Amino acid sequence: MEKQLKDQLKRVDVVLEVLDARVPLASQHPDVPQWIGEKPRVLVFNRMDMIPASLHSEWKAHFKAQGEQFYLTNAKQGKGVKAVLKAAQKAGEGVNARRKERGMRPRPVRAVVIGFPNVGKSALINRLVGRKAVKSARRAGVTRQLQWVRISDQIELLDAPGVIPWKLDNQENAVKLAICEDIGEAAYDNQRVAAILVDSLVDLGYAALLKSRYGLDPMMGTGENFIEQLASDRYKNDKERVAVLLLNDFRKGNMGQIPLELPEIE
Repeated sequence: MEKQLKDQLKRVDVVLEVLDARVPLASQHPDVPQWIGEKPRVLVFNRMDMIPASLHSEWKAHFKAQGEQFYLTNAKQGKGVKAVLKAAQKAGEGVNARRKERGMRPRPVRAVVIGFPNVGKSALINRLVGRKAVKSARRAGVTRQLQWVRISDQIELLDAPGVIPWKLDNQENAVKLAICEDIGEAAYDNQRVAAILVDSLVDLGYAALLKSRYGLDPMMGTGENFIEQLASDRYKNDKERVAVLLLNDFRKGNMGQIPLELPEIE
């Protein structure tokens, strides 16, 4: 599938890379710059509603400093989608300018939407098209075949399945993606990932939130200890059930707007 995607990338004019707002650095595919070469790229910062609004401008400044085009969206609700469409059209304008110079007729700008499996690519395309054109579900990897979707006379999109490297060399990023369910469930162990989530939330200053929500102080031990104790106290020692509960509470936003990554302060 990765080879097929690379072949399709050769046919597009602009790349829309969808990121998870909770982990925008970890959800940037490490091979995308190499794959697309000089093609313009637009970063789509999806799930903007799942992090504090105060971080929106900070992330925008972070990516702007790197020379990236950056747009905030909530694809499920359609927020920010029109701006992404305009950016894609603008980024591809050079194609028709060159065609005109050669005496060729203009054609729709060809864009591709890529990203990890569950970051909201299909939801974005469905909003851009204005109808449910692409199968979308919470389970990672539900989009299986490459397909073109005509948006208008000016632009058409290729919906691409999530592209995961065969091996995620950065294990810290791999865990963040697992916590956010941005990679397939078969790729990780729920209890290990949930324990790291607890440790991460403590490090980020959310210990009081965990204590209030689950009636247990995470500062008394490690994330693993927290899961063991919660399982013992309330769930008949079922650690897997507790792990899934914690992960789902985070993924669904039940814990509140919590980012797992913060922009570096210059």
